[in-house]
Amino acid sequence: MINCLVVDDEQHAIDVLTHHISQIPFLQLVTSTTNAIEALQIVNMQKIDLVFLDIQMPEMSGLDFAKTIQGKSKVILTTAYSEFAAEGFDLEVVDYLLKPIPMPRFLKAVQRVLNMVTSSVAATPVEDASSIENDYIFLKTEFKGKMLKVNLKDIDYIEGMKNYVAIHHAGQKTMALLNMKDLESRLPKKHFYRVHKSFIVSLSKIIAIEGSMVVLKDVKAEILLGDTYKSGFYDIMKDKLMG
Repeated sequence: MINCLVVDDEQHAIDVLTHHISQIPFLQLVTSTTNAIEALQIVNMQKIDLVFLDIQMPEMSGLDFAKTIQGKSKVILTTAYSEFAAEGFDLEVVDYLLKPIPMPRFLKAVQRVLNMVTSSVAATPVEDASSIENDYIFLKTEFKGKMLKVNLKDIDYIEGMKNYVAIHHAGQKTMALLNMKDLESRLPKKHFYRVHKSFIVSLSKIIAIEGSMVVLKDVKAEILLGDTYKSGFYDIMKDKLMG
């Protein structure tokens, strides 16, 4: 979940952003304020992942605010004026939204934040089996605008299907607009392995290896162990092989 703060000196603008945030399942509004000085205190005292920040405010400009927090939170600038865009991006803000902010443009901006967050999580090594228990990903499904949360511990296997992947988890099948290579790079390698060009499996769900077949617990699907992936698969499994 991405914790959000809205900072704007106009209540109407806050209301619009609050509504947009409420429509996105991976965003959570912590609070909003019309005072930039109060917003600084909030960022310093609470876990704020993302700030929606107006540029023109009486106490402190949004640009000065972004400089002051020094990357402590990610920032999306919101303004009615386009002339500040270049300076905003010099401050490495995530995006720059022009008011009035349409929902599709808002969704594109926050998706960029989600990609940053999930990439950061994927780059962090998973040290032990228990650390996967509360980890999850959000998937962009085949339904426009719908994001679905999937707990990593519930994933049995992933099947590549042209421009989609099918995530098999907790007795469900979810189609997502991803390719196998991207998803493979984001999943913790200690817990998931690509055994075939069309299959990624959860290593904890494997109960048997029968020739060129990988058998998963409570899964009837035939999952092939491809020749290209066989050597690497047995290499990561070597500490578990006996005899």
